[in-house]
Amino acid sequence: MQVVVFGKRAKEKDIPFIQSVFDVLNEQGINVFVHKDYLLGMNGNVNFPSDVGRFDGYNDFTVKNIDFVITLGGDGTILEAATFIRNSNTPILGVNLGRLGFLASIEKAHFEEVIIAMKNGRFTLDERTLLKLECNLPLFGDIPFALNDLTLLKRDTSSMITIKTFVNGAFLNTYWADGIIVSTPTGSTGYSLSCGGPILFPDSGNLVITPVAPHNLNVRPIVISDDSIISFEVEGRTDNFLCTLDSRWETITDAHQIAVRKADFKVNLVTIGENGFLKTIRGKLSWGEDKRN
Repeated sequence: MQVVVFGKRAKEKDIPFIQSVFDVLNEQGINVFVHKDYLLGMNGNVNFPSDVGRFDGYNDFTVKNIDFVITLGGDGTILEAATFIRNSNTPILGVNLGRLGFLASIEKAHFEEVIIAMKNGRFTLDERTLLKLECNLPLFGDIPFALNDLTLLKRDTSSMITIKTFVNGAFLNTYWADGIIVSTPTGSTGYSLSCGGPILFPDSGNLVITPVAPHNLNVRPIVISDDSIISFEVEGRTDNFLCTLDSRWETITDAHQIAVRKADFKVNLVTIGENGFLKTIRGKLSWGEDKRN
């Protein structure tokens, strides 16, 4: 088995656990590659029990037989990992070193038993839909997709913006708001949820359109089929607006004609035992718990 270990930054407080990760992988006879930036950020603080290879990015999937990508961090780490995994179909095992962790659901204390289970084939894959952005002008280079959401937001002013929104070419609504979110089921527990959007099951086959601080109080989030194409015309009192794909952002103007649709590939998340979607949202949102005492 060959794996890539990926993280954003090796924080000092996490070094003992990161060390244990490489120790466990070595004990299980697993060949390890480390993403180049993460490897550089370790600054010699981790002692590798065996030689590790360097992983540069997406193109390496064509020359290295990688079975899994192990992310060490939070949900943002998985979102960043998705930008180089793309359509390679390499599954992600997300180990939670952050706080909430809807996607990075594997806790540190269970890492060794999870690796043993994976090595013995005792896991399932949870397919997650992505969004693909299309634009008349260059935007987001060769990674114009998002696992969580696309947003269009105001910038450089406190004034709201106007977002004319169309679904499959038919006019839906004009949103006077601070912005708008188009979310996948995965992203429905993120920014969209904090703006009043619903939680979607990963396999629901839907997208959510959620306004950010809308001027009209009767404007609410709506759920549509993920076979839809959603397009926008953005106007405002300034020339610049913000477009984001997950944690990445670029500045746009009213000259940008933006549309978003379901991507033609998915990202696979590794699930072990009962660590599925229902258990995750119950635990992370504290459903069914009486915290009055």
